[in-house]
Amino acid sequence: MHIAMLSPIAWRTPPRHYGPWENVASLLTEGLVARGHDVTLFATADSQTSGTLHAVCPRGYEEDRSIIPKVWECLHISELFEHAEDFDIIHNNFDFLPLTYTGLISTPVVTTIHGFSSPGILPVYKKYNNKVFYVSISDADRSPDLDYIKTIHHGINIKQFDFQPAPDDYLLFFGRIHNDKGARQAIEIAGACNKKLILAGIIQDQAYYNQYVAPHIDNDKVIFAGSVGPVERNRLLGKASALLHPIQFDEPFGLAVIESMACGTPVIAFDRGSMPELIENGKSGFLAGNMDEAIETVARIKEIDRAYCRRHVERHFTVDRMIDEYIQVYEMILDSERL
Repeated sequence: MHIAMLSPIAWRTPPRHYGPWENVASLLTEGLVARGHDVTLFATADSQTSGTLHAVCPRGYEEDRSIIPKVWECLHISELFEHAEDFDIIHNNFDFLPLTYTGLISTPVVTTIHGFSSPGILPVYKKYNNKVFYVSISDADRSPDLDYIKTIHHGINIKQFDFQPAPDDYLLFFGRIHNDKGARQAIEIAGACNKKLILAGIIQDQAYYNQYVAPHIDNDKVIFAGSVGPVERNRLLGKASALLHPIQFDEPFGLAVIESMACGTPVIAFDRGSMPELIENGKSGFLAGNMDEAIETVARIKEIDRAYCRRHVERHFTVDRMIDEYIQVYEMILDSERL
């Protein structure tokens, strides 16, 4: 099977630190190559892969501000579609823009919908609903207006996350510094429990950071670690007593939740979006309905068996399971094309 894997070009694939869609595209590519499939990764020129790299954009536009996103997105996407006939299947991890090329080619396209940035993008998905095969990343993130071939939860490379049975006594917030992710609420929860909090992630909303995060950073009770790479991520997640995930939106997935549990660290999350699909309430963490519930569960964190958190990820969220499910989808699509 010759597969074209289309990754975004905001960041390198795999990302140096932040870049969840690029991360998934990389995990898929490497997993498929390891299974003997012929994969061409369309990504930035500085990307790394054991497959074949096909690149026109030199670097991620979030990493090099001289790169104009729309210009290079057009060059990047058109490059793949102008070579569409070279592939058995195209796997789009680049949101809605590539859909607009699909009426011009005969190669089947599967699109992983990594979340809807706004309801305003739905008309594009609806237009190509019967032309393209859609995969949702959680049942919670499905639109009633679209047809889906399957829900496939993300998997992670569990080897990148060390199990830590004995944590330090701090809470962790790991995610974009943005209202959606609830950094402000994490600070309030930790403060109410008189616990040390470390925050890690890119500042995606500078005004939000300046108003709700920066005034609390004292490098004692509240520490901001910035955006961290894989080694530091592994250490911070593993040594935390719990990950605080007080999301303010219906999150489509949440890779940090899985990565945390892989280290044995339970997650305290607001009960929204995909969280009930990722966390077993009372077993691998707690689903809280509001701030008071979240604060109460911090005192109960010792009830959670950290080894169970790790086993939960090993059973349900490995990259091998994700690859298995995507191969099934590819085969279903190719079989239907042959009919």
